[in-house]
Amino acid sequence: MKTIDIAIEEIYVPVKSKKNADDARVEAAAEGYIETGKIIPVRVRHDGKRYVLVNGVNRLAALKALG
Repeated sequence: MKTIDIAIEEIYVPVKSKKNADDARVEAAAEGYIETGKIIPVRVRHDGKRYVLVNGVNRLAALKALG
């Protein structure tokens, strides 16, 4: 598995994943990012057209919230 930089806007979040987002976990992740500056990568796959979120819906939502 390799790590690459992808703009947040380029990551498609499936509806099923959006439903699994937890506001408390999103807020905790955002606070952790602010306090430590350490960001744990999300996992995506490329389906030939776009990057699709596989794992990390709360982390991705936290990063979106932080701008």
